[in-house]
Amino acid sequence: MNIVSIRGAITLKENSEKEIINNTKELLMEIEKQNCLDRENVISILFSATKDLNSAYPAKAARILGYTNAGLMCFNEMEVVNSLKKCIRVMVLYNGNIKQNHVKHVYLKEAKALRPDLNK
Repeated sequence: MNIVSIRGAITLKENSEKEIINNTKELLMEIEKQNCLDRENVISILFSATKDLNSAYPAKAARILGYTNAGLMCFNEMEVVNSLKKCIRVMVLYNGNIKQNHVKHVYLKEAKALRPDLNK
C-alpha cells in the first residue's frame, strides 16, 4: 500500500450552500471514479475555497458522501491577482494500491485552466 495525494478543483456559479455542497460532491465523486478509490482508505481531505465562497464548508459535502473516518479541513485559498473566482480546491491523501504517477488529478469546469497540462 502507498500513500498518494490526489488533487482537484472545481468552479461554482454562485456563493450558496447548495452550490458549494453539490459541486464539492461532484468533484469528490469524479476523483473517486477516476482513481477507483475506496472511501475507507482515504486518510484525509484538505479543501481550500476562494474568499468569495463562504456559505458552507466544502467538508460538509464529504460528510454527506460518507467520509466519516477521514480527517477533513477547510482553508481560505491565497488571494492571487487574476486568479479564478468561486473555486474550491482539494487534496485527497489516500492509502491504497496506486502509485503517485498513476494518480488522475481532476479539474472540472473553469478550474481546468489551473492544470492545462492535464487536458492534453
